[in-house]
Amino acid sequence: MTETAKKKNGKKIVAAAVVLVAVAVLLGVVYVNFAPKPAAGDKHITIEVVDDREASVSYSVDTDAQYLRQALEETEGLTVEGTESEYGLMVETVNGVTADYESDGAYWAFYVDGEYCSYGVDQQPVEDGQAYRIVYTTGM
Repeated sequence: MTETAKKKNGKKIVAAAVVLVAVAVLLGVVYVNFAPKPAAGDKHITIEVVDDREASVSYSVDTDAQYLRQALEETEGLTVEGTESEYGLMVETVNGVTADYESDGAYWAFYVDGEYCSYGVDQQPVEDGQAYRIVYTTGM
């Protein structure tokens, strides 16, 4: 192959690379502008909190959370705090009210569709249409 032919082939490769990059950028711009916009969440759940004075606050949540903890964290106006353990989050405080089991046997009980939750908040599955209750409970 002559020197001139090599130069022409090199220019063709560079031109092809430039065109490929331009097409990739164009496709990226089209995707960003026309891609489906994220929805509020495919699952609609309700969360009711009953505090130590039996005052109730309800939240309506649209979420894509797989487990309850993420849904709780996404819920505007709801605060949940606790201690991390090997089993996940042990909820101790909800909306500023702390349940202290050591002093009076108080804890936060979690219910799903009226039944006591069998799992902790990190493992409780979230399904569309479910109703959750978080209830301040004392002495069992």
